[in-house]
Amino acid sequence: MSSRIGFWAFIIGLILAIIAGFVAHDNTAVIVILVILGLLIGLLNITGKETLLFLVATIALISTKAAFDSLTILSVGKYLDQILTLVATLMAPAAVVASIKALWAVGRPGD
Repeated sequence: MSSRIGFWAFIIGLILAIIAGFVAHDNTAVIVILVILGLLIGLLNITGKETLLFLVATIALISTKAAFDSLTILSVGKYLDQILTLVATLMAPAAVVASIKALWAVGRPGD
């Protein structure tokens, strides 16, 4: 059941980030909702096996989002940057939770 909640938090967060990227990228309520959804994703959706892939994907997303700034045709770059910024806002709390889980797993006494 908890993985379903995490899955839906991810889907709702992505949809919200895409819509808000076009119409309300500076809205504080949207950002708070994305952070809360990100925490749910990190707590409920990321398992030990998925941690490395998830963290690498999050790093790639955050580090490449500025590459779209140069697309000036029809303001495509601006909107892509806003959407990816909000997606990064969604994924950053999940990445923090996944990182803490990974550090906890590494730091606890061996089996």
